[in-house]
Amino acid sequence: MKNILFAFATAILFYSCGNNSQKNTSELKPANGGKHYGGVFKFNESEFFRSLYPLNVTEVGGHRIVNQLYEGLIILSQSDLSVVPAIAEKWTIDSTATTFTFYLRKGVKFHDDPCFENGKGREVTANDFKYCFTKLCESNVNNQGSWIFDGKVKGCAEYLASTATGNPLPKAVSGVKVLDDYTLQIVLEKPFASFMYLLATPFAFVFPKEAVEKYGNDLRSKAVGTGPFKIKALKEDDVVILTRNENYWGKDAEGNQLPYLDGLKFTFIKERKAELLEFKKGNLDMMYRLPLEMTEEVIDNKDQLKDDYKNFVLQVMPSLSVNYYGFQHLDKTFANKDVRLAFNYAIDRKKICEFTMKGTAVPAIYGFVPPGMKGYETKAVKGFDYNPEKAREHLAKAGFADGKNFPELTLQINSGGGTNEQVAEAIQKMLQETLNIKVNITKLPFAQHLENYETGKANFWRAGWVADYPDPENFLNLFWSTHIPPKLSDKAYLNAGRYKSEKFDKYFTEALQTVDEDRRNLLYLAADQTLIDDAAVMPIFYYKDYRLLQPFVKNMPQNAMEYRNMRDVFFVPKEK
Repeated sequence: MKNILFAFATAILFYSCGNNSQKNTSELKPANGGKHYGGVFKFNESEFFRSLYPLNVTEVGGHRIVNQLYEGLIILSQSDLSVVPAIAEKWTIDSTATTFTFYLRKGVKFHDDPCFENGKGREVTANDFKYCFTKLCESNVNNQGSWIFDGKVKGCAEYLASTATGNPLPKAVSGVKVLDDYTLQIVLEKPFASFMYLLATPFAFVFPKEAVEKYGNDLRSKAVGTGPFKIKALKEDDVVILTRNENYWGKDAEGNQLPYLDGLKFTFIKERKAELLEFKKGNLDMMYRLPLEMTEEVIDNKDQLKDDYKNFVLQVMPSLSVNYYGFQHLDKTFANKDVRLAFNYAIDRKKICEFTMKGTAVPAIYGFVPPGMKGYETKAVKGFDYNPEKAREHLAKAGFADGKNFPELTLQINSGGGTNEQVAEAIQKMLQETLNIKVNITKLPFAQHLENYETGKANFWRAGWVADYPDPENFLNLFWSTHIPPKLSDKAYLNAGRYKSEKFDKYFTEALQTVDEDRRNLLYLAADQTLIDDAAVMPIFYYKDYRLLQPFVKNMPQNAMEYRNMRDVFFVPKEK
């Protein structure tokens, strides 16, 4: 019965729009300013999401979906990643940069849902944010976001500790105050330069208490937010369909009610080659990242489209993201700094980018923080070059000369449309040839992959980090020792490798408290260099993002975070 209902819902949503690009633009309705209403935008993600519950969204696939379903006080501009108003129409910051007062829009409503009386979404008030920010400061396995407030917002650390013991403080989080129904105040313990960016992450999205009480853990695959779209249908590991929120508060400069699109469809084809073929047939409206084996078919060495692909729109931009391999520092093998140094010197990052990645990535020969961050001189950090002699010297110092007696090792990866597998095989070969060590590769579904390395079940794993907001702190925060849980089996969303360095912590914590931007960036650079000197992690490459769009897609600028907010995207009629 469930599958029949799902198919029926899918058919209703796509009946008028069709499932290919010609039908997708054939029944568009004109709007003011040369824009159009209608159409269903079709995406693909290579991995199914882990959770759509805002406090538990930790991977990019889930992030890209929840951005359409939920909102917070503020959001990021899709074009330049600046902070722009959302449910808060304005705000003030006091002279000490510790008191933030937000003034909410009136009339913003949650999606219609059975969790409300008569199924009608009610108005959002400051009390809803108070509720959500209190949940954010609770010790709970489904809350991965407490770090954005812990140690920053007054009272969060104390409330977090009290909930961990099962005796929550009656006054909850003292630094979050409701001044009236439409005014919320947040008080910090001390200035924190990136605080506004933190409020743009999914962890700070608003959701109703009624939904939590009705659905509980089922909010993993349900959503009751205020965003421009709402869930229409969802089939595990197959498809997610969102439909237009008719009661969305937003309007554009010409007075058009947002969003323009009728809906969004997310599929989960795992292989990029198959995804590209679907895009060429018009069954997808965007192709994010190219299949490595077909890159030279699509673009030339100057990033220009070739042959049959010239009819599409190409967008290219360096990405605020890094692909890396993590080490478990509590493991006997990787607790040895010389082993970590040997691994880092043994891989040829330039060769990986040129031959394996086909020029679609930049070698990570600097620090962990990728290039492109405003005011941050990435190239000032001296990273790892390819040096087989140094690699063998460090392995010998670790007691494994010529790889003798080195324990057999397993590299854990997740599927990445073929990319992760090909990079892993290249690194496996380099470690074998340079260090004479054997590395096995195991591939897991993404959710299990995350669970394994976050709970200390993997000692050597593939990972990637895409900026949640454009600040070095967002990358370096992954290595702050305050995020190390008491036991190895406890989940560590941040600092899964359990890296601990007093020197790193000193630079990082001082930077967090430094208001002067130039001084703060210098401290972040020192922390970044400390990571590299300790070989705390194995950076491999910084991504260069490629997107193909169908020519009728408009108002979808690219940005360095691949942050997507589909409320402003529209289609134009396809040229005959």
